[in-house]
Amino acid sequence: MPPTSTAEAVRTATMNDVPGVARVLGRAFANDPLPRWLFPDDDTRMARTVRFSAIVAGFGHVPRSDASVVDARADATTASDTAASPVIRGAALWDPPSGASGGTAFLLRSLPHLAALVGPRRVPEVVRYLGELAHSRPEEPHWYLSMLGTDPVARGTGVGSRLLRAGLARADADGVPVYLETMNSANLGYYERFDFRVVRVLNDSRYPSTYCLLRDSAA
Repeated sequence: MPPTSTAEAVRTATMNDVPGVARVLGRAFANDPLPRWLFPDDDTRMARTVRFSAIVAGFGHVPRSDASVVDARADATTASDTAASPVIRGAALWDPPSGASGGTAFLLRSLPHLAALVGPRRVPEVVRYLGELAHSRPEEPHWYLSMLGTDPVARGTGVGSRLLRAGLARADADGVPVYLETMNSANLGYYERFDFRVVRVLNDSRYPSTYCLLRDSAA
């Protein structure tokens, strides 16, 4: 009989989880509009998306304890197996309402790595796009969902919804809204089911079309 997996609770990611978080987010987003724009080469996009996710998670969200994961443990396949390693199935990266997103320190640390991924000539273009995104964020305190992704093998199992609900519950406890962007219009219906609404659409031929969504606090 093949091994099965048992999903565990949403938990805070540790630095040991960064490789697994990067793998999951890389697999989740490699064919989305943003990585296709950042990394046009089909042959290297997956590896670059994984590396990009590692930079964002490992230099920013995970050290601040602002990343959450759901993992699964493979059941023991033999009587001698007493434990099994957790396998991350989904991850969410957040910025808190305090605005402690790493700011300049994160940018200085990550920029050389990002430049190596996108190419030095494209750095100004990418920075301009990131500036447009930052300009669209609400002025009021809010939780910002930077990335939410599940491993393709776990889609349809509720992993992404569990991660999102956990973050929404925290935001409601804080009495603040939640904000996010998606570059994939296919995601709009999913987020609308959680009471998000589109508050801005960035349509600029230089960048991927970007949908900015806000969910008001339920408190």
